[in-house]
Amino acid sequence: MSEQYTSQEIASQPECWERVLKELPEHSAALPAPGERVAVIGCGTSLFMAQSYAHLREEAGLGLTDAFPASEVRAERAYDRVLALTRSGTTTEVLAALDRFGPGVRTTVVTAVGGSPAAAVADDVICLDYADERSVVQTRFPTTQLLLLRAHLGHSTARALADVTTALTTEIEPELLRAGQISFLGSGWSVGIAAEAALKVREAAAWWTESYSFMEYRHGPIAVAAPGRAVWGLSPVPGTLADQIGATGAHLRQGSLDPLAELVVVQRLAVELATSAGRDPDRPTHLTRSVVLEGNG
Repeated sequence: MSEQYTSQEIASQPECWERVLKELPEHSAALPAPGERVAVIGCGTSLFMAQSYAHLREEAGLGLTDAFPASEVRAERAYDRVLALTRSGTTTEVLAALDRFGPGVRTTVVTAVGGSPAAAVADDVICLDYADERSVVQTRFPTTQLLLLRAHLGHSTARALADVTTALTTEIEPELLRAGQISFLGSGWSVGIAAEAALKVREAAAWWTESYSFMEYRHGPIAVAAPGRAVWGLSPVPGTLADQIGATGAHLRQGSLDPLAELVVVQRLAVELATSAGRDPDRPTHLTRSVVLEGNG
């Protein structure tokens, strides 16, 4: 078994979050300005952070914001800026996407590696190297990055900062540790957080997980809910839906923390499930730190 870098990195998030908020003034000029038409790109975890940010930016009325998997970006659309989220800065799809935009589109890369290929081709670079991870599984880098983006939008981060400390010590219900399947639910910007929560448990523990928005969960996926399974709301689940879930016999966790802090609890669950299954949460089977493809992949 490894040295459990993942657990150490999860525990360091309060310090990372505090630091990135202090750095906001020096990063602001590199981030999308009000009114800019923005494409946000990423892969895997970074895509889900992009989706959350895109929802928050449009909800704040700051301009059109599309989130794309880097491999599916619509580069022919008229954008003022591309915001690329990439921990390693080496992901093939991200580099290819950045190359597709013309010289009139400004590019910002948020990365943990300042000397990466993605950083080398960007107009602006935000390097959060202190939030980088030794683990293959991302935990503190995406949460630190999204907190920075939320703060730049003018959102209060006080609750998130208070809740992340609670997230590191709050009890993980035994029903979640025993659950054979977990569905993560969200609404608005927390839909992206729910998707990341499901991915985290799949990556680290190879567990059966799914994610949906609250309303979409009613349209079929609730059929999976049953005794011995669980549903986790990354934000509070509406009363009528909570009643429906209760009727299935599935265990329901009602998220009470800021959704980003609630994700930290999920990260802890992922490590515990992986460890109990005899898996290495730092180096999950079939996964690498970055997806680098040869030729066209």
